[in-house]
Amino acid sequence: MAYRKRIYYTAAQKAAMWDRWQRGETLHSIARLFDRHHTSVRGILAATGGIRPPERRRSRHALTLAEREEISRGIACDLSLRAIAARLKRAPSTISREVNRNGGLQRYRASQKGDGKGQIMNTVSIRERPAAVEDRAVPGHWEGDLIFGTHNSQIATLVERHTCYVILAKVESKDTETVINALIRQARKLPSELYKSLTWDRGKEMADHQRFTLATDIKVYFCDPQSLWQRGSNENTNGLLRQYFPKGTDLSVHSQAKLNAVARQLNERPRKTLGFQTPTERFNACVASIG
Repeated sequence: MAYRKRIYYTAAQKAAMWDRWQRGETLHSIARLFDRHHTSVRGILAATGGIRPPERRRSRHALTLAEREEISRGIACDLSLRAIAARLKRAPSTISREVNRNGGLQRYRASQKGDGKGQIMNTVSIRERPAAVEDRAVPGHWEGDLIFGTHNSQIATLVERHTCYVILAKVESKDTETVINALIRQARKLPSELYKSLTWDRGKEMADHQRFTLATDIKVYFCDPQSLWQRGSNENTNGLLRQYFPKGTDLSVHSQAKLNAVARQLNERPRKTLGFQTPTERFNACVASIG
């Protein structure tokens, strides 16, 4: 006799069950939504005596994802935990417990839940990236990341390594389907000669990276854990972007037009590393060279 693999329902799926149950739907009709036997749904509803459990709420004392991002960035910059605490207006003991609870200074990462589950599969290490990418000799190789705000808001940031050219993309959610869709849309706006690879950290938003590569023919490389310096161009840009999008603010209020305007300001700044050319001038020269 064949047995079905045990299913673990997400919080959203459980909420849908309760919504339909409270509207008067039968266990059988609810179960059909998930292609399961009605006893599977009954087990969820019966666990709390048929009474919908209260929604879990985050304690106001708990660190937000944006705060954990700042802790990770501060550690990468060799700031003391006390200095990081002062930046966040938190007690040093709160920062210390957060770091020690999640791997210590060498392994801390700004991630949610911290349980090690949901590792990204079939990744290609940054160590396998061609030498031409490492020395910034040719254009077309990008670094990417998300910066986070309140109310589950985020912006995708992309920086081209050869020209320092910046692209910002509005992202409605940090789930991998939404992020990958946004990255695919951005990639299709550029000539293929100027988008050959993308380097990212190991955030779960890139779990569907293979779909991105299939859709765009762009290779994705992943940084080593706790190695923000391996995306140095992107990290520096994210620091500059906080002047426009301060931590602790809702990033969803900014339109794509606003993001484009901010990117344009960054791209029109002369850079010493570019011989005091602007990223726009250097990038346009690359576009012209491919005819």
